[in-house]
Amino acid sequence: MTGQQLKKSILQMAVQGKLVPQDPNDEPASVLLERIRAEKEQLIKEGKIKKEKNPSIIFRGADNLPYEKVGKNEPVCIADEVPFDIPESWEWVRWGTLSESIQYGYNAPAQENGRIKMVRISDIQDNSVMWETVPYCDIKEGEIDAYLLKPNDILFARTGGTVGKSYLVKEVPEEAIYAGYLIRTRYSNQLCPQYLKYFMESELYWSQLREGTIATAQPNCNGKTLGNILVPIPPSHEQLRIVEKLNAVMALLIEYGTVDSKLKYLNNIFPERLKKSILQEAVQGKLVPQDPNDEPAFILLERIRAEKQKLVAEGKIRKDKHESVIFKRDNSHYEKLDGIERCIDNEIPFEIPESWTWTRFGQVISLLSGTDFKPEEYNDKCKGIPYITGASSLSENGVLINRWTETPKVIANYGDILLVCKGSGYGKTVICDIEKAHIARQIMAIKKVSTLDVLYIRLFLQANFDQIKSKGQGVIPGIDRNSVMNMLFPIPPLAEQKRIVGKQRELFVKISFN
Repeated sequence: MTGQQLKKSILQMAVQGKLVPQDPNDEPASVLLERIRAEKEQLIKEGKIKKEKNPSIIFRGADNLPYEKVGKNEPVCIADEVPFDIPESWEWVRWGTLSESIQYGYNAPAQENGRIKMVRISDIQDNSVMWETVPYCDIKEGEIDAYLLKPNDILFARTGGTVGKSYLVKEVPEEAIYAGYLIRTRYSNQLCPQYLKYFMESELYWSQLREGTIATAQPNCNGKTLGNILVPIPPSHEQLRIVEKLNAVMALLIEYGTVDSKLKYLNNIFPERLKKSILQEAVQGKLVPQDPNDEPAFILLERIRAEKQKLVAEGKIRKDKHESVIFKRDNSHYEKLDGIERCIDNEIPFEIPESWTWTRFGQVISLLSGTDFKPEEYNDKCKGIPYITGASSLSENGVLINRWTETPKVIANYGDILLVCKGSGYGKTVICDIEKAHIARQIMAIKKVSTLDVLYIRLFLQANFDQIKSKGQGVIPGIDRNSVMNMLFPIPPLAEQKRIVGKQRELFVKISFN
């Protein structure tokens, strides 16, 4: 259960009379409501508030069901409207009955300077008014009293994305009124303001508000809807006990929510971090045990070099401009490049098993860089071969095809590794699962040479995903060809490559199902 779900559940218990025990010595809520009605009548006589046109009185009938008398009308059973039973000492009442006034705010332009401050919806954040940002407005002296904010007033957002949200005014550091998109309600000081505020956070409040909210492009709630909301009222002393209990619980809920959020975060990132760890173990020779019967990787590398020379001679691939040979001497790593030897110990990222060997990535693969087409050079009519435009064309399940071309220039084949090298999603890899496709310049095609396991090659790229992305340059991040070709590539024996791939796949499946 999330912190928000737990809060909702506790608030529901509170407004149902299930959070704290009832005290038989408490004055019943019915007596409290009679005093509030008498108080309103006196204010009406004194001309301080307006008389309600059709006042509501809710009471229990002889059948113990709730009835409502509105104005001079005959009482009507409202059992179908009342959502749940409440304790005997509690009473149902309309919000309008509790309120001395429900009043819309003042409409005026916000100003840096003016007669008085004017609180807007945007000034209320996390149940608090950001008084330092509250603007001023101009208002006639004689109109101020009608809109003046006082402690324990409750403000409601009546329109927009925050419709229904409420704010209990606890203090007013300087004279202020409230803006037109807010409704102010003022009620008897015999009621506990914090209980009313907690009610307005409950699902009971929100469910009624949703039913009464005008569903337009700009949702809004009017004073009539607000006044018609049913409120369960406990005895005065029980209101205080409920608030005391909720205040203590809410402090714990904040802590619970923080811990819950951290746990969710960890649960979300742990699988990905575990996968990264597995990939790192894989390319360091720590995922599966070495087998002394495996053919050493240096022999495999020699075969690859021979195969590349043959392909160059046949004109199938281009000759490397700079052939690299990495070897160990005196327990250090050296690279022979263009006939010059140099120590590269500072480049070697980790130690690998004796049966493995290091090489430059470009020595064991062939790399194709794509090229873009003009709109007239491709189509969406399935004519020609697929045209892979970028990351949006690649998914975990393979290539997504929505464009074709009849004039392909740079062709990726089935089994090639497609690497997004530019734009959104750069660093992403997918194994090509279609016979052939033209690749745009956002894509590189990595073609293996000889008997290397293509799945191990992709595993290596995934393990170095962050490193590859870190090489992105330009306003639109991109990976250049040399950065890919010059990556140090740890080669295991071919048999071990297959064991590594199998183990990695097995572990990833377990992570996905846990």
